[in-house]
Amino acid sequence: MRVHVVSDVHGNATDLARAGNGADALICLGDLVLFLDYADHSRGIFPDLFGVENADRIVELRTARRFEEARAFGRSLWAGIDLDRDTAILGAVRRQYSELFAAFPTPTYATYGNVDVPALWPEYARPGTTVLDGERIELDGLVFGFVGGGLRSPMRTPFEISDEEYAAKVEALGEVDVLCSHIPPEVPELTYDTVARRFERGSVALLDAIRRTRPRYSLFGHVHQPLARRMRIGATECVNVGHFAATGRPWALEW
Repeated sequence: MRVHVVSDVHGNATDLARAGNGADALICLGDLVLFLDYADHSRGIFPDLFGVENADRIVELRTARRFEEARAFGRSLWAGIDLDRDTAILGAVRRQYSELFAAFPTPTYATYGNVDVPALWPEYARPGTTVLDGERIELDGLVFGFVGGGLRSPMRTPFEISDEEYAAKVEALGEVDVLCSHIPPEVPELTYDTVARRFERGSVALLDAIRRTRPRYSLFGHVHQPLARRMRIGATECVNVGHFAATGRPWALEW
C-alpha cells in the first residue's frame, strides 16, 4: 500500500488536488488555512484585508518576537475599518475551506493544524474525508493514530490547546504503528525553524509516547524549515513531511 502525507497546505488547493495521485490514500496533518504567507506577503487573509505594506510590518514584528506590539498593531488596523473581525475572518476561512476540502481525494484522513478552525470542518468534509483527532484507524495492517492542533504559544493561533488536553489525546491513542500529528515531538532539531530563527512548540507528550510505545513512524509538519527533517528516536523514524504550501509535493509511505 502507498499513502501520501501532506501538512501545512496553507491555501495550496491546486497542488492538493494532485497530492493523492498514485496513492491509495491521502493523509493531511493540518494547517489548511492561509492567514499570511511569510514568504510572499501579498498572499493570505491578512493582506487581502489590510494590504501588503501592513503585512510587511506584522511579519517584521512577529519575526522580531515583538508579539505584544504585533497584536497592538493588528488591533489598530481592525479599528480603522468598518468590519467585524470575527465575521470577516470566518468568511475568508470558509471560502478557503470550500476550495480546499473540494480538492481532497477519496479517501483522505485529516487532522487539524494550529491555524485551523475545527468547528467549521464538519460543514466541508465530504464523504470520503475522515476527520480524526485523538483517534485511530487501520490501513492494510498498520494502525495510524492522529493528534490535531497545536500547543499554546505567543502567536495565539486559532487552535492551540493546553499541554494537558494535548497529552490526553496522545494517551487515548495507545500503541500505534504510525503516530500522526501536526506539531513535532519536543526535540530541538525538529522544532527549530532555521528561517524564522526560533523554536516552535513541540510536544513532550508525543516524545514520551514515542519512547514508551515505539511506533514505526512519527509523522508531522508545523515547522516549515526545520533544522532536521528526519531523525530516529530509538526505533521510531521521525519525519517532517514538508511545507506543502511551498513544495506542492507529498511525502510517501509504502509498505
